[in-house]
Amino acid sequence: MALPVPRLSIPAALALGSAALGAAFATGLFLGKRWPPWGYRRHQRLLPPQDNPLWQYLLSRSMREHPALRSLRLLTLEQPQGDSMMTCEQAQLLANLARLIKAKKALDLGWPRSDLRGGRRAPEAGTAPVEAGESPTPAAVRAPAQGRAGLTDELLAAGEAGTFDIAVVDADKENCTAYYERCLQLLRPGGVLAVLRVLWRGEVLQPQPKNKAVECVRNLNERILRDARVYISLLPLDDGLSLAFKI
Repeated sequence: MALPVPRLSIPAALALGSAALGAAFATGLFLGKRWPPWGYRRHQRLLPPQDNPLWQYLLSRSMREHPALRSLRLLTLEQPQGDSMMTCEQAQLLANLARLIKAKKALDLGWPRSDLRGGRRAPEAGTAPVEAGESPTPAAVRAPAQGRAGLTDELLAAGEAGTFDIAVVDADKENCTAYYERCLQLLRPGGVLAVLRVLWRGEVLQPQPKNKAVECVRNLNERILRDARVYISLLPLDDGLSLAFKI
């Protein structure tokens, strides 16, 4: 049975979006009729290519798809910035990590995602479905584009530090270090912090980055490497996925 969460009384610019963690993780860029199997990315993939036979075999023997996801993938690809969604392999890995740690509470700082349950769009800002009793998907708090920094500040001010099980950062890279630090404060020990697009199409290898975003991504990667508060893994999934496990 779903229990409604009251609307939060905060400025509209800081309005909270919310969706179930499974929905946030289960959506992204998936198989489309007009593109190669298992998705398409407009930016350059590092390794391996999407049409690589071994990569296609790997996906075909590991990805599981709910019937509702096929419709969601096709709809997502037709939306503005549809190719900015996380890939299917990233989504499934994060969903499995959430199950592994029995996550009950999640934070999503990223692009809009769709609600898997019933194949519908995520709820409007300020409301969230919270499952009563045991649930396969934890309650999730999601920030719209204009409210990401404000969301974390609001949560910390409300005494939510150390209460989240998992957090996903897929937002503007100019502020990625601030998002990382605030999310780490909000996570409990043993919680998981996932940061997407940390290879930035390979531009992190440039000795002198051409833009601010690349420089910020490189700085964050160095920061995470030296952060004694977490265990880390940096995976070459799509445009890079950093996992920081809070100690």
